Amino acid sequence: MKIIILGAGQVGGTLAEHLANEKNDITVVDTDTERLRALKDSLDIRTVTGGASHPDTLLDAGAEDAEMLIAVTNSDEINMMACQVAHTFFRTPQKISRIRSQDYLSYEEQLFSPDHIPVDVIIGPEQLVTDAIRQLITNPGALQVMDFAEGRAQLVAVRAVHGGPIVGQQLSAIREHMPKVDTRVAAIFRHNRAIIPEGDTIVEAEDEVFFIAARKHIRQVMSELRRIDKPYKRVMIAGGGNIGARLAQCLESEYSVKVIEFSYARCRVLSEQLKHTLVIEGSAAEPQLLAEENIENTDVFCALTNNDESNIMMSMLAKRMGAKKVITLITNPAYAELVGDEIDIAISPQEITIGSLLTHVRKGDISAVHALRRGAAEAIELVARGDAYSSKVVGRRIEEVSLPEGVTIGAIVRGDQVLIAHHDLLIESDDHVILFLVDKRKISAVEKLFAVGFGFFS
Repeated sequence: MKIIILGAGQVGGTLAEHLANEKNDITVVDTDTERLRALKDSLDIRTVTGGASHPDTLLDAGAEDAEMLIAVTNSDEINMMACQVAHTFFRTPQKISRIRSQDYLSYEEQLFSPDHIPVDVIIGPEQLVTDAIRQLITNPGALQVMDFAEGRAQLVAVRAVHGGPIVGQQLSAIREHMPKVDTRVAAIFRHNRAIIPEGDTIVEAEDEVFFIAARKHIRQVMSELRRIDKPYKRVMIAGGGNIGARLAQCLESEYSVKVIEFSYARCRVLSEQLKHTLVIEGSAAEPQLLAEENIENTDVFCALTNNDESNIMMSMLAKRMGAKKVITLITNPAYAELVGDEIDIAISPQEITIGSLLTHVRKGDISAVHALRRGAAEAIELVARGDAYSSKVVGRRIEEVSLPEGVTIGAIVRGDQVLIAHHDLLIESDDHVILFLVDKRKISAVEKLFAVGFGFFS
C-alpha cells in the first residue's frame, strides 16, 4: 500500500517503522530535515521536506496515487487542512488525522464529513490514553487491559506472584480450579523471553501472563495468578492537562479523586469543570504536599504531566511515601526501558495511538490492534470472511489452521458469545478471531491466512 505520513515525530516515526517493515511504500513529510534524515538512514522509506498541508509538498510526496494519508503532525489545524487539501486536489481515498483538542472533538459529527472537513478516521490520543488508564484502575492488579469485540472479551496482562493458586503448577490446573470459567493463556513472558504456553507449562512467580476471557470472568482468572487486589477507592492525579482532566472526569463519580496542578489559572478551569474532584494548586514533586494530601492512603497515583522526567521523579517519590500503585506517563521509549520497581506501570501514548492507527491501516478486516510489551508483540482482532472454499480458516477447526510460528488464537467472539479457543472449535464466517502475535513481524503472514481467495479448499 502507498501511504503518506505527515509528521516525523515519535508517533509518525514509529508508525513509519511498523509499516515499512510490513512491505508498504512509505513517504514521510516533515519540516525538520534532521529528523527525516535519521528516519531515512534507518528505514527503507522516502522523505519529503516541506509543509504538511501545502499542495506542492503533497504532490512531491506522491499524493496523486497514494492510497492513504495519515496526518500526525503536532498541529490539529495542519492535520485537518492536509486532509482537506488531499481530498480537494488528489481525491486521496483514505485520510486519517490525529486530533487532540477537545474543542474540535466535541463537534466531531458536525465538523468531519466529506462535505465539511474530509477526515475519514479521527485518532484522539488523549482519549485513548485516558481509556487505557481507566481500565487499569477498574481492574486492580492488571498490567495491561485490552478490549476486543466492543469489550465483550478482554486480554489482560498480570504479574504472577508467590502464593497464587496455580503458581508453580501446570496451566491445565486452571480448569480444575475454575471448572465453570473458560479462559486461555495466550502467552507468557519470562525474563523478557516469550513462551508459547501449553497445558503442561508451569507458571512461575514473576511471569508476565497474558490471558483472555469474557469480561465477566476477568477477576476470577486474575485470582488464580495473584492475590486479588482490593478495588481501588482513592486516586491522586499529578497534572491537570487534557489527560489528567479527562481521567478525573470519568473517575470522579465512582472514586475519591484529587488533582494536583502547578498552574493557578489551570486550577481555576479544572475547579469549574470537575464536580466531585478536589483540585490542589502545587507540585506533586513536593514531599510536604504529598504528605499533607495523605499519599500513604492513596490507592493509585497517576503522573500525567507532559514532562517525562517530572513524571518519573514524582512517581518514585509517591511510591516511596506509600502510594500503593503508581501509573506513569512516559513518552520517551528509552526512559520506559529504564524504569524500575518503583514504577508499577509505564503508559506509552505512542504505543496506544499506533495500535489504534494500525487498526485502520492494516490489510484485511481488522477490528482492533493492541501493541504489547512496548510494541514487541501484538494482539489483533480479525473478522473471518468467506466460506470453506474461499478461506483458509472458515469451516476449519483451530487445530486444522496453519498458524505462523509464534501466533496463537486466544478466543472467538460470535455475536454475544465469547468462545475460548480450544483445538476442536470450528471457525465460522463473520467470527471475530482474537490472535496473539509474540513476533509482530508475522502480521503479513496472518493477513494472508485470513485473506479471502479462491481454491483454498483442501
